[in-house]
Amino acid sequence: MPKISLKGQQMPESPIRKLVPYAEIAKKKGHKVYHLNIGQPDIKTPEVALNAVKNADITVLEYSHSAGFESYRNKLAAYYQKQGLPINTADIIITTGGSEALLFAMGSTMDAGDEIIIPEPFYANYNGFSTASGVNVVPVISTIDTGFALPPIADFEKLITPKTKAILICNPGNPTGYLYSKEEIMQLAELVKKHDLFLIADEVYREFAYDGYTHHSVMNVEGLEEHAIMIDSVSKRFSMCGARIGCIVSKNKEVMATAMKFAQARLSPPTYAQIASEAALDTPQSYFDDVITEYKDRRDTLIAELNKIEGVKVATPKGAFYCIAKLPVKNADDFAQWLLESYDFNGETVMVAPAAGFYSTKGVGLDEVRIAYVLKKEDLIKSVQILKEALKAYNN
Repeated sequence: MPKISLKGQQMPESPIRKLVPYAEIAKKKGHKVYHLNIGQPDIKTPEVALNAVKNADITVLEYSHSAGFESYRNKLAAYYQKQGLPINTADIIITTGGSEALLFAMGSTMDAGDEIIIPEPFYANYNGFSTASGVNVVPVISTIDTGFALPPIADFEKLITPKTKAILICNPGNPTGYLYSKEEIMQLAELVKKHDLFLIADEVYREFAYDGYTHHSVMNVEGLEEHAIMIDSVSKRFSMCGARIGCIVSKNKEVMATAMKFAQARLSPPTYAQIASEAALDTPQSYFDDVITEYKDRRDTLIAELNKIEGVKVATPKGAFYCIAKLPVKNADDFAQWLLESYDFNGETVMVAPAAGFYSTKGVGLDEVRIAYVLKKEDLIKSVQILKEALKAYNN
């Protein structure tokens, strides 16, 4: 039989999605499963976006420009400028989700065998994108004890080698919900300038900042124009995960010209999804105000309930809609599977994402899970109650 590629063998499974077969079995048994495992918001997609697709007068579904609709890029640039970011139409290439933007960023800045430093825990697919690009992830560990704050710059510096090409951050963070301060962003900016590296910032959760904290973009740092690459997406901002529309943004003309070659190779981003995404930019501020209020309430509810469980430790997120919880178990993978395969509380159970898959350092995060607070408050309270009873049963 022909052999599978080494790259294919090395591609990691998604810690978010690998337990889906067990969830399906639980549902076939008649159990209700509360999905805390995936960042799929239950917030309604703006009607203006859905209506734009319904009302689109299209007789031929053509290719779009490889960089995406010019009208969309113009409108997106105006949206960023309104947020105080000096981004122009020429600085933007529309991609098929933030995922493709990350692949374009890695493909444009790194060769096989090069290294990228990422504070962990990090979005699990960074491992997959790096493997697909032949790039080696060099992790720098942040801890629950500091709320997953930026590790000391000295920890980054000692990891830099001639193979290091970039530092990648997610801000606010998936899976931690940590929001980097202006000081932390400036520290990273100085570091990449000193060592002539790229700073890639995944900013797809920009709007989700709580408690009066402000998001600080890498695109707003003076003197970082040649180093900064921003990744963005409509998935979370407008609750449009299925649209698969994102973008890569940079002032570095060489980076953008190179990313354009990757964009041409995949032809063009999807037309209907761009129509929806362009229209979504007309969403009123009141939509975001309501969404932020809702997520903050959910966060406060979840953290308060988790803190009631003996042996559970959790850091309060400042942004996004995730948290990492340390559980009184040795192996969260085993526990998460057991929850679906062998446990129910009054016919209900929960699905969580084992956090070891959000690290690249072996043996780290084994007793942690990522929880997405994308369910209504009553469901979050019920989910944590199930988790509490499950931990008792599992440990006995």
